[in-house]
Amino acid sequence: MKYLSILLLVLSSVWSIAKPSIDPTSIAILYNSNMKESSELAFYYAKQRNIPLDNLVGLDTPNSGHISREQYQKTIEGPLRRHFSHNRWWKLQKTSDGFIIPTDSKIRLLVCVYGVPFGIQQVAIPKEESDKLHIIERSNKAAVDSELSTFGVQNLPLKGAVPNPYFKQNTSFPNDKKFIPYVMVGRIDGPSPEIAKRLIDDAIATEKQGLWGMCYLDQALKGANYQIGDDWLENIYQFNWEKGIPTVIDRNKQTYLTNYPMRDAALYYGWYTSHKNGFLLDPEFRFKRGAVAMHLHSFSASNLRNLKTNWVGPILNAGAAATVGNVYEPYLDLTHHFDILNERLIEGYTFIEAATMSIPAFSWMNVSIGDPLYQPFKHISSSGEVAEEDKTYRAISLAFRAWKDDDEKISRRLQTAAIQKNDARFYEVLGLWKLSKKDNKGALSFFYPALSKYPDASDKIRTTLHLANLFRSEGQKAQAVDALESIVIGNENEPAAKAVKAMLNILNPPPPPAAQPRKPDSTQK
Repeated sequence: MKYLSILLLVLSSVWSIAKPSIDPTSIAILYNSNMKESSELAFYYAKQRNIPLDNLVGLDTPNSGHISREQYQKTIEGPLRRHFSHNRWWKLQKTSDGFIIPTDSKIRLLVCVYGVPFGIQQVAIPKEESDKLHIIERSNKAAVDSELSTFGVQNLPLKGAVPNPYFKQNTSFPNDKKFIPYVMVGRIDGPSPEIAKRLIDDAIATEKQGLWGMCYLDQALKGANYQIGDDWLENIYQFNWEKGIPTVIDRNKQTYLTNYPMRDAALYYGWYTSHKNGFLLDPEFRFKRGAVAMHLHSFSASNLRNLKTNWVGPILNAGAAATVGNVYEPYLDLTHHFDILNERLIEGYTFIEAATMSIPAFSWMNVSIGDPLYQPFKHISSSGEVAEEDKTYRAISLAFRAWKDDDEKISRRLQTAAIQKNDARFYEVLGLWKLSKKDNKGALSFFYPALSKYPDASDKIRTTLHLANLFRSEGQKAQAVDALESIVIGNENEPAAKAVKAMLNILNPPPPPAAQPRKPDSTQK
């Protein structure tokens, strides 16, 4: 561990990936002037991020999540355009094809806070016209945030989506000298004003030391038509291990099982199913402070201020600091591409830059919730304040980056750390790493020490679930069942035992209930 610490100091400057921050004077904060909590949050965020108070814009808009197109135009889009013109925040020009577009703008990022509506409802299209349109063009509903990205371009048709010129880019926005007539739009929101405020506090606190911990992925395995979503998660899996971020991937058709005992969950990407389940059903579960977590579903953000339904609200309620979602049906290709978002975050971009680079279109269904300026991985180079709870993951990250071409040295160094620190997480991570390299035998050689060294039942159960999944992948059902049945003994009352029992029911489905004797028909004599 001493050697790792010395190497950390030597290499931290070499691996520095810090990106330029977004100029606070180029940010405008939008709040609902009819809601005290909304204005208070706007002023609080401005103070925390040194955004000029002149850049706050109060909107006389309804206190509801979803509004009509007419309400959006009258209470958000129209007033905002007039505010930009009155304050000379932009220069406008009429094009030869009839559009009015900004040719320059002081504001490059809009931040909607709690209280600002998030959904624009569909305007009915006559059937004879709708039948002639592509399925994408039939939709004129949108997330408020995505619609605001194009608010500077006047006279745009309502139907369909607008291609996002930032999609797949890899240039920091402060360094991009090209002017594009669209803006980035983020949102600080959630099930309550208190949760929304926490997103700000957690982002700022985490930036001091960086985000360290585990990543959990949950593939859906829904077939060829949905393969792209699973491919995104597979890309994250490979990328994270290359960057020294230990990652668990669930390749089963089911989502993570009820009360799955995640530990130190700093990143989570999953899909599919309508409402929260799996680990989020455990009332004691909390993400690590500053966590970035998201679950792909068509309506994941349709009720983002409800902490019990869909996914965005429950994820934020469980402690995540940032997430993305869809207010209405976006279709898979037009959702956030999770692999791009994950890569840009780890490369050091702000949350809003990463989210914007990962979305193919504007004027569509998508929202990005969390402090837009949050840079969770600005210290992945091992800089920043060193918190006690992060030391294990800092050492793991350092080992994988320093000796990425020397598997034997990684194993030896981290095994030594496990012994010296008496920390079973090193063994578990080594087992997961071996799984990523398709070395099941090597994975077993580390999972068993982790199982014996972990003192807590939840950690033992999680390690056993790793073992069971390994056995399942090899067709060794009996060994999987034996491992699961053994760990349940003495841990029946542990919340995580539900995950074990759920897997046992998958491997050995209980028999259907016995048929009830048919009661005689009382109408017959």
